[in-house]
Amino acid sequence: MDDFMIRALLGGCGIALVAGPLGSFVVWRRMAYFGDTLSHSALLGIALGYLLGIGMTVGVIAVCVAIAVLLVVLQEQRQLASDTLLGIVSHSTLSLGLVAIAFMETMRIDLLAYLFGDILSVTTTDIGWIYGGGAVALGVLAFIWRRLLAITVDEDLARVEGMPVIAIRLTFMLLIAAVIAIAMKIVGILLITSLLIVPAATARRFSSSPELMAVMASVIGVTAVVAGLFGSLFWDLPSGPSIVTSAALMFALSLMVPVFPLSRAPRPRAR
Repeated sequence: MDDFMIRALLGGCGIALVAGPLGSFVVWRRMAYFGDTLSHSALLGIALGYLLGIGMTVGVIAVCVAIAVLLVVLQEQRQLASDTLLGIVSHSTLSLGLVAIAFMETMRIDLLAYLFGDILSVTTTDIGWIYGGGAVALGVLAFIWRRLLAITVDEDLARVEGMPVIAIRLTFMLLIAAVIAIAMKIVGILLITSLLIVPAATARRFSSSPELMAVMASVIGVTAVVAGLFGSLFWDLPSGPSIVTSAALMFALSLMVPVFPLSRAPRPRAR
C-alpha cells in the first residue's frame, strides 16, 4: 500500500474516532446547524491565515473559536431565534471568506480542496495535529461528560442544581470548533458536519446507553472512512465525498434493520 494511502487512512480514522463522541452530543442537542455554521466560518479562517501569515490551521482554529464564543454570547441575549442567528452567521462568514480569497490575487488557492477535502494529501504533520488535538478533545469531553449529559437532558434542571451551564456549553462548542478546524483537510468545509452527524445518527438506533452510542459512532465513522477511501481508489472518485457517501449508505442500510426500542440516549425535554 502506498504511503499516501496509509497517511490518509490514519488521518481519516483519527478524525472519525473523535467525531463519534462529539457527534453524539451534536445529535442529542440538535446542533447540526451549529456545526454547519462553524464549518462555513472555516473558510474565513483560511483566508485570514494566509493574509496574516499565521498558517491555515491556526487561522481556522482562531476564527472558529471566535465564532463559537460570539454565538454563545448572542444566544444568551435571546434577541433572535437560534436558527435565525446561525443562518446569518453561517452564510455571512462563508461569503466573507470567499470575498477575502478573491482579493488574494497573488496567491493560488485550491478552493475545491478546502470545500470538499483532500485527504490523500495529508502529511505526517497533519496526522500529529489530528491525534494530538483529538486526544486533548476527548480528554476534555470525558471530563465534562456527566455535566454535559445532564445539561442535554434538562438544561433548566441543571441550572437549578448549580451547574455552570454556560461554561459547559461554551467548552463543548470550542471542542467542536477545534475538531472542525483539524478535520477540514479530511472531508472539507462543506462535508465535515456530515462526518459528525451521520455516524452518530446511525449508532443511535442500536445503542442502549449514551456511552455505547459514542463508541458505536466512532466505529461506524472509521468504517465509513476505510470504505470511502478504498472506494475512491477503486473507482477513481473524490475521497471526501466518498467517505460521506459511505456513511450515508450505512445509515440508509441501518434503517432496514429492525431494532427493539432499547435506546436510552438522552432526549432534550420539549420546550
